[in-house]
Amino acid sequence: MKTLEFSKSVTYIVGENGSGKSTLLEAIATLLGLNAEGGSKNFNFRTKETHSSLFEELTAVRADLSYRNAFFFRAESFYNVASEVDRIADSDLRMLDSYGGVSLHEQSHGESFMALFTNRMRSKGLYIVDEPEAALSYINQLRFLLWMKEAVSAGSQLIISTHSPVILAYPDAEIFVAEEGKLKATSYEDCYIYRDMRAFITNKDLVIKELFAE
Repeated sequence: MKTLEFSKSVTYIVGENGSGKSTLLEAIATLLGLNAEGGSKNFNFRTKETHSSLFEELTAVRADLSYRNAFFFRAESFYNVASEVDRIADSDLRMLDSYGGVSLHEQSHGESFMALFTNRMRSKGLYIVDEPEAALSYINQLRFLLWMKEAVSAGSQLIISTHSPVILAYPDAEIFVAEEGKLKATSYEDCYIYRDMRAFITNKDLVIKELFAE
């Protein structure tokens, strides 16, 4: 039996496309009773049954059972979550208050992401966040880091998957890289996300020349 211990307030699980990182986050969220497409334990909608059965192979052991608030955010199905919020708000207007008072569909993609983070996910909780950078500009990625700081200060536990070296930069976080079915701990400076982006920025002309070479 292998154990993955979340010993710090912020844990990153990163990896290349197809490495299984999002599947693992989905499995953790599903195991804890959260909706597989995103949302809280009170979200029960399904647009299509595509989630993995990996959660059936996992067992959760929690030292802190005081989290009353938990939420699973996944960029790829955020539209479905926003639609479910609107559906519930049709009969209960108080629903929108938890998301900033404005329909998530009536905001830009990036604005709606930040509205959810800063309003719905603000108190102490367990927040599982899959690829938040999908709609966030550089400035909003910095704002996301500030949201992370506020969430941690409130006593939250964050589990995040990202391809962004900005979002990955939270101080004293634990980083695991998913590769070949295994998780390997690494540091920010040694993580491929930082190294590859740094290499591109500092050698952009050379990279483009080699990429476009005939």
